[in-house]
Amino acid sequence: MKKTYYITTPIYYTSGTLHIGHGYTTVAGDAMARFRRMQGYDVLFLTGTDEHGQKIEERATAAGKTPKGYVDEIVAQIKTLWKLLNISYDRFIRTTDDSHEKAVQKIFRRLYEQDDIYKGKYEGWYCKPCESFWTETQLKDGKCPDCGREVKWAEEEAYFFRLSKYADKLVAHYKAHPEFISPPSRMNEMVNNFIKPGLEDLCVSRTSFDWGIPVDFDPKHVIYVWIDALSNYITALGYGSENDADYRKYWPANVHLMAKEIVRFHTIIWPAILMALDEPLPERVFGHGWLLLGGDKMSKSKGNVVDPVLLCNRYSVDAIRYFLLREIPFGADSTFSTEALLGRINADLANDLGNLVSRTVAMVEKYFDGVLPAAGESGPFDDELRTLAAETVKAVETNMDAFQFSNALADIWKFVSRTNKYIDETAPWLLAKEDASRARLAQVLRNLCESVRLISIFITPFMPSTAGEIRAQLGLPTTTPDWTETAQFDALPDGFRVQKAAPLFPRLDIPAELEALSQIAPGAAKQAPVEKAETPNEDTPAGVARIGIDDFGKVQLRVATIQTAEKIKKSKKLLKLQLDVGGEPRQVVSGIAQWYAPEDLMGKKIILVANLAPAKLCGVESQGMILAADDGDAARVLFVDDVIPSGAKIR
Repeated sequence: MKKTYYITTPIYYTSGTLHIGHGYTTVAGDAMARFRRMQGYDVLFLTGTDEHGQKIEERATAAGKTPKGYVDEIVAQIKTLWKLLNISYDRFIRTTDDSHEKAVQKIFRRLYEQDDIYKGKYEGWYCKPCESFWTETQLKDGKCPDCGREVKWAEEEAYFFRLSKYADKLVAHYKAHPEFISPPSRMNEMVNNFIKPGLEDLCVSRTSFDWGIPVDFDPKHVIYVWIDALSNYITALGYGSENDADYRKYWPANVHLMAKEIVRFHTIIWPAILMALDEPLPERVFGHGWLLLGGDKMSKSKGNVVDPVLLCNRYSVDAIRYFLLREIPFGADSTFSTEALLGRINADLANDLGNLVSRTVAMVEKYFDGVLPAAGESGPFDDELRTLAAETVKAVETNMDAFQFSNALADIWKFVSRTNKYIDETAPWLLAKEDASRARLAQVLRNLCESVRLISIFITPFMPSTAGEIRAQLGLPTTTPDWTETAQFDALPDGFRVQKAAPLFPRLDIPAELEALSQIAPGAAKQAPVEKAETPNEDTPAGVARIGIDDFGKVQLRVATIQTAEKIKKSKKLLKLQLDVGGEPRQVVSGIAQWYAPEDLMGKKIILVANLAPAKLCGVESQGMILAADDGDAARVLFVDDVIPSGAKIR
């Protein structure tokens, strides 16, 4: 039997259409599901919709529709979006499904009968947009700590789940399974911000609205979001039904993927419910960072969103998938920028990948009438290309195991760049001029075609349509390849025919595109505002402009450990550093080579500007910046005491 792999996205709230941030989570889940299928796993990829609650009831009424009719329309839009983004989900659950509702009622009754749920009265601060209750101490400046909006005092009869009962068990599980919460910095947040201050029992029913699953033994109550929505991960597998074969086969989940704002629900409330049910806990909960626009988190209610449909239709689905997974280190916040998107399309997709495929196929057509000859004469640079191909296989596997999609793609593009360089080094156009070099030309083109074949496999989880187009140009089947096909470099049969096609990614006129986007999609073209610097006064050093606390708060400083350091061949000033940021790998290029030898930096802890947009220095990507002081003669890196853990935030 195949080894199973169960991966989930959150179920998305049906209060309105989704934005590019929702697409980010789901595209990441899809890439992992595709990768595991290629590795031979029996994958179940779950997504779905959360369809109950007061907000939906009110919006349906305002629209003159029933709640069910309202959510049916939203669900149809979401499924259309997932089809557009080429999401290969295996199952789509709706919390209005009859099977889900019946299972949730059974779960609620069981918890009540074993005294994990009891009846009481709720008094607290309620945020209607978030549909969340908060205590006085949890409020931030008197407002909702999640969305920052006004809260209202609410009192009503309710059932409560004994969450406080499970605090010690949760901490014990975290210690026994440090991989349970990823990135590891999220675990510190859960323990320090929620568990140590004291868990309070959780309100799990409501009487102030009707749109929800009724408590079957007390029907004036509807079951609140926690037990309703979170249980989807097991009810989708048949838990609580007459046929729970899939539950027994796939549970526990290998990973729940979500944005960081709902990690608390999935690492405190959800495991506590599972503990009460005496069921296994998921292996991992991974909370990725936010996709920011104009320096703020994208939010349907705030209206600062980017429409993924417009971007996909204008630039192709695979271009958007690539950008989301390449540009944004999974786990960190990142700002959505149309300049960065268009730059990636031109540099990475049109220039690097597109030109490589186009040049390779064109040369086979020109020099061998489109038919690849048998292996010829080996020569310089061949072994280096083959070695990097094998190293790329391992690098992609390692990064995917760590959910580092950006690093996996960076390693793939390192091989893309090396293959382009191989063309320049071997100069096939010169070999073609001499009959004596015919055998060497044949081997060069075979090596290029083999490299392109491997690249088509490497990018399949991320860009499945583009991978198929590349394979079609090579005369290969366009079906999804097995990952085992990366084990061999010389896999192409003699005499196969290539077929040139249109460019994979035409180059864009970036100024024209930015202008067009500003007219048809102002949200997509919106960037972080550039503020005019203030004139220095007696309270600030000469030439230094003041900034507000809000501006300073946008800078994310994290402690990181230097794992490796090496000089960059093209530069006398730059070092390439591989960092561990609380379990999240980062690569940073720093201009400190004049003052620090690489071996002196190994194991040192430094301060990283973690949310700086990636940039290339001497062709090497830098995913942040380390802090150093300039004393006029030298740069001095700010090192951190060893007792402070990697990933810790500088506040």
